[in-house]
Amino acid sequence: MKFYIQTLGCKVNQAESSGLAQVLREKGFEPAASETEAELFLVNSCAVTAESVRKTRQVLRRIRRLYPDALTVLTGCWPQAFPDDDFSEADFVTGTKNRAALLDWLDTVSRTPAVQIDSYGKADAFSELPCADLTKTRAFLKIQDGCNQFCSYCIIPYARGRCRSMTLERLRREVSALNDAGYKEIVLTGINLGFYGMDTGESLTDAVRICAEQENILRVRLGSLEPERMTADQLQAFAACGKFCPQFHLSLQSGSDSVLKRMHRRYTAAEYRALAAEIHRLFPDCALTTDVIVGFPGETDEDFAQTMDFVREIGFAKVHVFPYSVRTGTRAAEFPDQIPQNVKTARAAALTKLANEIRSAHLAGMVGRTLSVLVEGEKLKNRTEFYQGHTPNGTLVKIFPKNPEKDLQNSMICVTIEGYEEDCLTATY
Repeated sequence: MKFYIQTLGCKVNQAESSGLAQVLREKGFEPAASETEAELFLVNSCAVTAESVRKTRQVLRRIRRLYPDALTVLTGCWPQAFPDDDFSEADFVTGTKNRAALLDWLDTVSRTPAVQIDSYGKADAFSELPCADLTKTRAFLKIQDGCNQFCSYCIIPYARGRCRSMTLERLRREVSALNDAGYKEIVLTGINLGFYGMDTGESLTDAVRICAEQENILRVRLGSLEPERMTADQLQAFAACGKFCPQFHLSLQSGSDSVLKRMHRRYTAAEYRALAAEIHRLFPDCALTTDVIVGFPGETDEDFAQTMDFVREIGFAKVHVFPYSVRTGTRAAEFPDQIPQNVKTARAAALTKLANEIRSAHLAGMVGRTLSVLVEGEKLKNRTEFYQGHTPNGTLVKIFPKNPEKDLQNSMICVTIEGYEEDCLTATY
């Protein structure tokens, strides 16, 4: 039976989908070259916003409409966070916890609809999946799951349970397998990555060190981080690692202390500012990116102005802007002073405009520099072949080859940046 996986949401979901694909192959299932060949669809869902759930429903309905004879599995954060929702478009439903239930169902592959969603407990261990799909250049390796923070706007602690970590012993085995498979870069991911090791007595620096010890691994990169878990000692350890990539995605959410407090974030704007300054001191060529929510309940014009000023001051390489979305099941959904939609839309547009201007300045500042790029693949655009890859600080580069016959796939090259487009650099090689 041929399977096709559609993934919504974050890098953690992407890593888990790769692991699930490996499990399916080990059970004798064959990956479909395209969705038209699929007999089994697996939809790995996101629940971070109501819009995420809406998109997942659209995917399920589309599959049912176009491929009525195929079997459909729904998994991921949506059913875990909202187990009482209507999942009638799927033949089998499970959440983020009990992947074994999916394997048991696959042994029968029944058209009788079934839902098996197990609740998380405080003593749950890290759930392990096989190494990511061993066919690429960069490996997204999930080493942490769960969140203990309970920000007032966020449903994820209910969808992922408490913080738990992959053991260093398991991490060594996973990284060794990726090294032997030919990967050049490892991206460590987690739901709350900065909390890696809090339950096992280890730390994120231990994980980075183990990855860097591998001979064939040339780069080690981190996924999204929370500011309150980053320390000066940790940053210095990263700076001492020659394979560490200076890309830091530190979620901000707001530049206003009053909004941060209502969000139940565990830092102030001043603390974030000091951390950003230390990162720029230790990593002069870094890229600091972030997420910002605008229109949070009670956000005044002054609060929003503080966020605009903060984003301008820090000079983020990229900002993901999100209008606040009411999330049933969170405390913020019940807060007074909900912001009108038109105000949220206007604030999001204003911040996005500012973020794009800063992003363009960041890209322009790299024109003329010679940078190392790990080549990940080639695509076709306007009948012109180009490769693409990332610089150490995570900036995407399109590389137009001077010699189209030469295969650059999975190689580390140095290129001189010649220009930039909307969201990437350009070069020839």
